[in-house]
Amino acid sequence: MIKLTADLDANYQRFIENILESGQVWGLQSDEGWVVVDSTEFEDAEVMPFWSEEAYAKDHCVGEWANFRPVSMDLDEFVEDWLAGMEEDGIMVGPNWNDDLDGLEVEPEEVMQQLTGESDEPDDSDDSDEPDEPVTRH
Repeated sequence: MIKLTADLDANYQRFIENILESGQVWGLQSDEGWVVVDSTEFEDAEVMPFWSEEAYAKDHCVGEWANFRPVSMDLDEFVEDWLAGMEEDGIMVGPNWNDDLDGLEVEPEEVMQQLTGESDEPDDSDDSDEPDEPVTRH
């Protein structure tokens, strides 16, 4: 397993590549529900972090998230159920946040397009389809 780094774009790319290879996505769940945090980039928005490997998710089960555990879902469920629902609810995806909880906040539709290869835009579209700028949480 390659450690997640301060290169947030690389972490996002690793997220997409690992999920496509393994067919699994990992989130954090407790008896009360899933980890969802306030966005630091978008006003009145929330972010749900996901990881491409169980170990990455497990690394975050400390401190205020100590009661959570890594839970996997398969790629089809993630794309068809989770991302579609998050898009409707206005919840952003937090892909492969590192140990400092630094990571991108990405629109669910963009993640869906990356995972399915389907896009409404041509590949050489403008920068509006690029991942969002890195966000630091402290």
